[in-house]
Amino acid sequence: MTREEALKRLEDRNLPLQEVKAIFEAFRNDRQVVGMVAMNLSLRTSVYDRSKGAHPIMEELLIALSEVDDMGSRWAVAKNPHTPVAILEKLAKDQVNLVRALVATNPNTPVHLIEKLFEDEKIVRDGTSGNPNTPPHILAQLAKDPDKLVRLRVAENPSTPTTTLQELLKDHDPDVAKAAQIKLQERRHG
Repeated sequence: MTREEALKRLEDRNLPLQEVKAIFEAFRNDRQVVGMVAMNLSLRTSVYDRSKGAHPIMEELLIALSEVDDMGSRWAVAKNPHTPVAILEKLAKDQVNLVRALVATNPNTPVHLIEKLFEDEKIVRDGTSGNPNTPPHILAQLAKDPDKLVRLRVAENPSTPTTTLQELLKDHDPDVAKAAQIKLQERRHG
């Protein structure tokens, strides 16, 4: 298979994972092909349905991609809900802050790691605001963040405590207040 054929095949999100793995192994040193492998894995997963895309080969490829120099590939691994915790722990120390920020958003990231990432720089800390594993005390702090988008993600987070949502009802930004109101209504009628 030529490089061009491999790139074309990887555009298909339904390509069997065994074939994705074979392409990765054949073109492991080709940055563009490796990036397309990472993209292919991203396209076949969903943060809303964590079982979608789950497969031992998926996990094997995510582990291999976490080792590559290409930041975009590590970025795709950091946000993938099938990434093993051990790899998320490694990527939480990545030199690139965007990779760390995506680990902070990953629903597979455990609480102890979220607490460490909350101590990181702003872009990384902000990533914890939408993670359902973020502890209530951190969500309460993030609810006071000057950044509207951070407060909005806290208001939409299913793990945000009711008391924090009630505080966000008073937010000066109408979008944040409305999101808190919607989340509280969902809980009452859920």
